[in-house]
Amino acid sequence: MEGCEAGEPDPELREGSSRGRACEEGNAVRRCEARQAREAENGLLGLISPSPSSWAGPAQRPITGQSLHKTLAAPPGNSSFILHRLPLSDPDHRPPPSLAFDREEEPMAERGGGDRGGFGRGFGGRGGRGDRGGRGGRRRAPRQEEEKWVPVTKLGRLVKEGKIHSLEQIYLHSLPIKEYQIIDTLVGPSLKDEVMKIMPVQKQTRAGQRTRFKAFVVVGDNNGHVGLGVKCSKEVATAIRGAIILAKLSVIPVRRGYWGNKIGKPHTVPCKVTGKCGSVTVRMVPAPRGAGIVAARVPKKVLQFAGIEDVFTSSRGSTKTLGNFVKATFDCLLKTYGFLTPDLWRESRFIKSPFQEYTDLLAKPTGKPLILDDVERIDA
Repeated sequence: MEGCEAGEPDPELREGSSRGRACEEGNAVRRCEARQAREAENGLLGLISPSPSSWAGPAQRPITGQSLHKTLAAPPGNSSFILHRLPLSDPDHRPPPSLAFDREEEPMAERGGGDRGGFGRGFGGRGGRGDRGGRGGRRRAPRQEEEKWVPVTKLGRLVKEGKIHSLEQIYLHSLPIKEYQIIDTLVGPSLKDEVMKIMPVQKQTRAGQRTRFKAFVVVGDNNGHVGLGVKCSKEVATAIRGAIILAKLSVIPVRRGYWGNKIGKPHTVPCKVTGKCGSVTVRMVPAPRGAGIVAARVPKKVLQFAGIEDVFTSSRGSTKTLGNFVKATFDCLLKTYGFLTPDLWRESRFIKSPFQEYTDLLAKPTGKPLILDDVERIDA
């Protein structure tokens, strides 16, 4: 084995034997390491400098083998760097692949598919879409819907002008509410909302199941107004926001009454009412003061938002289906104004609708002139 340490084959070993091949491989590795050490000492690595496009002059510095990797890993600024090699005395010398930095480094996203073995558009982004990194493109700033409300309906304009002060004026004439900002303006911060349930729903497609999320939201001011909204969306947050808006648009008045003598404020439902949705049936019965809301968790929250303090309830059907359970409760409260009781027999005095009363105000332009584009007529 002495010949192996000196870099010469052992004469006792036959050519082609296993010991001989192992000894030759070990000698070749040692010769390569010694050669690389000599070339590093002779200044093989040369100088490192910015690329010619951004080269400012004599700002060059020598680099050693130890600091090579640090310098290449973290170059200063955004300039791309090129490693220059000095000519060697040995014409047959080839640098190792790890030091071949002849070409200027390019970002991975800008290279072609050849650098990844023919897989196509590289890493990062959709490939060739400029500064649109990732799916979906550039992130947009969140919309600020609360900064200014520009009404688009007649009712919205009257509410913003202060001509309508309460929801009862709207309910009296059965005016449809198309903008949720109307509820925010008239009810104000007393309107509370709560998410009743978020459930995933699926649709079978050729590629598999498409899952979306369905949100049930109840809003109310604890003073005779309650609304229910149901929204389905791909994201939970989007479904909740949409359900809140729909709940505000569906706010209804809730009629309250007394159990016995008419002392104090109304505290319970005026009569026995029944609501139904699917197989679920909810029945409400007036209760005396102090009885509280005798109901399950789902209808109890709806009744609290409606402002009812005392009521007896009974339910029937598949109440574990929360969606139908809350809809049946909402339908039950909706019917409280459907009974014509003797206290409503007095003669009604008809007044003008807000649209008729404020016709002059609604006839004025909104401030933005309507520009109609000229349409070219094509002769047949």
